[in-house]
Amino acid sequence: MEVAKGTVLGSSLQVPSVYEMAKEKIAAVPSRYVRYNQELVLSSSSSALEVPVIDMEILLDGDVMDTELKKLHHTCKEWGFFQLINHGVSYSLLEKVKTEVDEFFKLPLEEKRKFGQLDGDVERYGQAFVMSNEQKLDWADMLFMITLPTELRKPHLLPQLPLSFSVMAKALKMNPEELEVLFEEGMQSMRMNYYPPCPQPDQVIGLTPHSDGTGLTILYQLNETEGLQVRKDGIWIPVKPLPSGFVVNIGDILEVITNGTYPSIEHRGIVNSVKERMSVATFLAPNLQGDFGPAPSLLSPETPNYKRINTMDFLQGFFAQKLDGKSYLDTLRI
Repeated sequence: MEVAKGTVLGSSLQVPSVYEMAKEKIAAVPSRYVRYNQELVLSSSSSALEVPVIDMEILLDGDVMDTELKKLHHTCKEWGFFQLINHGVSYSLLEKVKTEVDEFFKLPLEEKRKFGQLDGDVERYGQAFVMSNEQKLDWADMLFMITLPTELRKPHLLPQLPLSFSVMAKALKMNPEELEVLFEEGMQSMRMNYYPPCPQPDQVIGLTPHSDGTGLTILYQLNETEGLQVRKDGIWIPVKPLPSGFVVNIGDILEVITNGTYPSIEHRGIVNSVKERMSVATFLAPNLQGDFGPAPSLLSPETPNYKRINTMDFLQGFFAQKLDGKSYLDTLRI
């Protein structure tokens, strides 16, 4: 069954361009961007507190894959985040993406406004999860679009091929068909992020702390500017960009499907006063016409930890509120 054309996930109020503010070389940020209650304590540089790295080539090598599969399983259980290397995406393609994203955000404002958000929709150029005119804003601009299913795709925005969940299903020792049924003809969306330098970086946030309301997120950090941080054991841990590497993280939907075995993890973005940061996130979610809940093969004699919910209802609920940690996922807990 096709999703009806004109279906929208949510809406977000229109806000000023942060890039344009940064170009003006302002001495102080507007009060709407100032955050007074940030947790600024970061981790030490200990390697024990670095986000793990998973090698895709080893995962696909039948002779040596078992060790890496165990590492993947442990990483998803304990971290919910990892960096993926040797993923097979060419360096030339990644460089092309980097160039085009950079060129888009540096277009004249009147050109970017042609891609601007429309009333009642969260897609296009602007900022997401803005629910009121009093709400604090992130120090960032974004371009958000749905790329799959094709009937929801805006014809002038960039498509991207979907990725498979099969390796993760194998690590969980769950029935792969359970994930295939859920994510067959599922929804895929992309968010391109631009975080300009800020004159008062310790008073703003690039991306509010939250967990992703998706199944899986694949992030490409376009330059080597640090900014992504993961909350683990109450500490914010920086994710150091790896050349050509992807950052992969578990979303709320996958936490539900795995009945909590693979938790979604809060993360945030910070900015600096010197250099911009850019990234592209691809979000994968189940078929919008179906529902999801804990996979039967992962249920124990105890009751499930989460309720079942229609995928569209879940996503519309997620986009109907401002970002706030894992508060939306908490509404599904039993």
